Amino acid sequence: MEIAVLLGTFGLLLLIGTPVAVAMLAASLLDVLIFGLPPVISAERLSSAINSFPLLAIPFFILAGVLMNRGGLTQRLVDVSRAFVGHYKGGTAQVNVLASIFFSGVSGSASADAAAIGSMLIPTMKREGYSPGFAVGVTAASATIGPIIPPSIVMVIYGSMTNMSIGALFVAGLVPGLMIGIGLMVVVSLLARKHGYPSAERMVWRQRGRTMIYALPALIAPAIIVGGIVAGLYTATEAGVIACLYALVVGLLVYRELPLRSFWGVLIEAAEQTAIPVFILACASIFGWLLTIHGFGRVVIDLLNALDLGPLGVLLFLVVVLTLIGLFIEGLAALIIFVPLIVPLIPAFGLNELQVAMIIIMTILIGTVTPPVGLQLYIAASIGKCPINHVVIWPFVAVMLAVVLCVVFVPGLVTGLPGWVGLG
Repeated sequence: MEIAVLLGTFGLLLLIGTPVAVAMLAASLLDVLIFGLPPVISAERLSSAINSFPLLAIPFFILAGVLMNRGGLTQRLVDVSRAFVGHYKGGTAQVNVLASIFFSGVSGSASADAAAIGSMLIPTMKREGYSPGFAVGVTAASATIGPIIPPSIVMVIYGSMTNMSIGALFVAGLVPGLMIGIGLMVVVSLLARKHGYPSAERMVWRQRGRTMIYALPALIAPAIIVGGIVAGLYTATEAGVIACLYALVVGLLVYRELPLRSFWGVLIEAAEQTAIPVFILACASIFGWLLTIHGFGRVVIDLLNALDLGPLGVLLFLVVVLTLIGLFIEGLAALIIFVPLIVPLIPAFGLNELQVAMIIIMTILIGTVTPPVGLQLYIAASIGKCPINHVVIWPFVAVMLAVVLCVVFVPGLVTGLPGWVGLG
C-alpha cells in the first residue's frame, strides 16, 4: 500500500508536467503525512543527504570545469584534438568526441562538458555544413564520457552512497569510457562518409608539436588530479580543490585568459551548476529512503528469485530496467533512488560490486541523452537551436549500450585495471 501511494503520486505528478525533483519531494512529503511518519524526518533526510564530506567534491569539480572553460584550458584541449583528428572524415565531429575525452579528465560533469564543448563546436559544425541534429547529437553523446572517465561526480555520489572506494570507481571507468569514445568516433566516421561531412587539412607534425607544447598545462591536469587519487596522495574531495587551484593558476598566470575581475562571475556560474544536482540529490534521497523502508528492495529480490535469472540474467535485467527508467527519470535522481535498492542484489546473487557499479552508472547516463527527459540532450539542443525530434542520437545510444553489454559479459573490462593498481 505504501509503495503504491508513493509511486502512484510520483507518476501522477510527472504526467502533469511537474519537474522530477519536485515530484519526488512532493510524493515523499505526502507519503510521510499519510502514513504517520514524523514530519521532521523529511527535513532530516534532506539535510543529511547532502551533509557529506565526499560530496564536497561536486562543487569543486564543477568550479574546476568552469575555471578551465573561462581560463582557456578547454580551448587548448580542442586545439590538440583538432591537430590529431581534424583531418579525418567528419573532422570537427571527431574533435568534439576527443575533446570531451580530454575535458572529462577534469570536470567529471556531463552537463559541464556539453555546455563547454558544445558552445565552442556546435556553431562551428553548423557553419561547416553539418546538420544541426547531427552536431547536437554527437555533442550530447560525447558529454556522457565525462562522468565515466575519471574524475566523475556521479562516481563520487555512488561511492558516498555505497561506501565503495571512489578511487577504485575512478580507475574502473577508464577502459569503458575510452571504449565509448572510440565507438562514437567510429559512428561519426560512418555517418560523415554517408552525408559527405567535411574534414580539415592535415597538420604537419611540427605544427602538432607546437600545439601540444602550448596545451601541455591543460593536458597534464587529468594526470595531476587522477594520479594523486590513485597514488593515495589525496582524496577525491581534495583532488577537486587541487583541480580548482590548478585551473585558476593556469588561467591567471599561464594563458592569462582569466582576469581577476571575472572571478565573481565564475563563482556564480559554478554555484548555479552545483545547485541543480544537489537539489535533485536531496529530493531523491528521501524518495529512495521511503522506498527502502517500505520494503521495495525486498520485492525486487523476491521477483528476481522467482524469475530464476541467475547472475548474468540479473545484470541484463538491470540494463533493460535502468534503460527504460532513464527515459523518464533524470539520471542523478534515478541513481539516488535505485542504487539503495540494487546494492542488496550484489551479495544475494554473487555479483561483483565494481561491475554492477559501472553497469548502473553507464546505463543511467544513457538516459541523459534520450528523450523525453535527457538533460545533456536539452543542453546541446538549446546551444544548437535544434528541435529535440531532429537530433541524431540513436546511433550513438547504440554504441553506449554495446559497451554496457561488453561490461556485462566481460567484467574484466572494469575490474582488471583497479586490480592491477591495487584498488580492486
